Amino acid sequence: MAVISSMLFPSTLSRRLSHPRTLTICSTTSKSMANNLTDGETSKRVVVCGGGVIGVCTAYFLSKKGIAVILVEKSAVACAASGKAGGFLAFDWCDGGPVAPLARASFNLHRSLAEELNGAESYGYRPLTTLSLTVRESKPGSGDLGLPAWVDGPAKSPSTIGTTQTTAQVHPQLFTRKVLSTAMEKYGVEVVIGKLEEVRVELGRVDSVVLEGGRVIEADSVVLAMGPWSGKFEMLSSIFRIYGTKAHSIVLEPKEANAITPHALFLTYYPCNAREALDPEVYPRPTGEVYLCGMSSQEEVPDDPDQVTSNPESIQALKRVAKTVSSYLDEENARVKAEQACFLPSTEDGIPVIGEIPGIKGCYVATGHSCWGILNGPATGAALAELIVDGVATSVDLSRFSPSRFSKGR
Repeated sequence: MAVISSMLFPSTLSRRLSHPRTLTICSTTSKSMANNLTDGETSKRVVVCGGGVIGVCTAYFLSKKGIAVILVEKSAVACAASGKAGGFLAFDWCDGGPVAPLARASFNLHRSLAEELNGAESYGYRPLTTLSLTVRESKPGSGDLGLPAWVDGPAKSPSTIGTTQTTAQVHPQLFTRKVLSTAMEKYGVEVVIGKLEEVRVELGRVDSVVLEGGRVIEADSVVLAMGPWSGKFEMLSSIFRIYGTKAHSIVLEPKEANAITPHALFLTYYPCNAREALDPEVYPRPTGEVYLCGMSSQEEVPDDPDQVTSNPESIQALKRVAKTVSSYLDEENARVKAEQACFLPSTEDGIPVIGEIPGIKGCYVATGHSCWGILNGPATGAALAELIVDGVATSVDLSRFSPSRFSKGR
């Protein structure tokens, strides 16, 4: 059995970001998983397919319940949106819709996980003040509007849309990898790098998974948490449609990092000679790095996460946003550390798909979280673990997210 073991982070968070955790392959047995079982429990094996935040959180909470978990990832842990997202967390921004209970539970779970896993130090968890601004590229600076000093561009109409009680952030890649490394070291989760080819079903129940190359892993249950790549797996695409929204981002390293305060910015941004506004977002991080994202479009998801590339025009647009919003973020005062893109998994009704697949006992799916994947990862994983182990999710009612909603209309 192959397992991924982890190397320690450098001592400070800024060095963690400069030298992100590496994961190497070594061999082990399944004894560590069996040791997690308490007296009287029957060993149960769950294979989780997908090494993003949803799959990792599911593996974490399953293993915490004493379940033997093997996580299968095609490329690398947190290699796609879970490594390149903004990591913004909001308590009540999903209120008024079906995702509200999931989001509220997950926001609170992020806080408790940060205490449990030393999130402030290990993955940049911190509360934020969040502002809404209107910015017109062609206008001169607006002077003092009560904004943070580093927001010195042509901003107007500022309003506070999130406080340190209702908005927060994590570094998504570090968060995902910290949760996984804890699950491995404390609860015996094993990680296999390989491409899922087939979920074998016998008499209407999951039997095993087959990886590219023919390797078979027996399983009592399987969780398919493959993000936008769920749409390329026939077992899922035959039931519902998952499409990819391509989002771009840049990461800047300002020379005057200490001047950047913990204020997230949600912009209504008007480029020169443009009637339609853009809606980029700006997230300073505890290290002094600043993450900017936006420029989204619906595109075909490539077969492999390593094939995702950014569009040069979108990256240039984000650089213009950066220097317009703040002189601290222009090309003379900030180094561009990353230019990247990722695909967010979206459903046709805008609601995640979480639950057991109709007609296949023991086969579960968790995908379609769109831009709220990092926020909703913990509660999704915790509730799905409850559903798999106990037969019912008690922390969050998952009935609204069930994949059976798609088969009802057929």
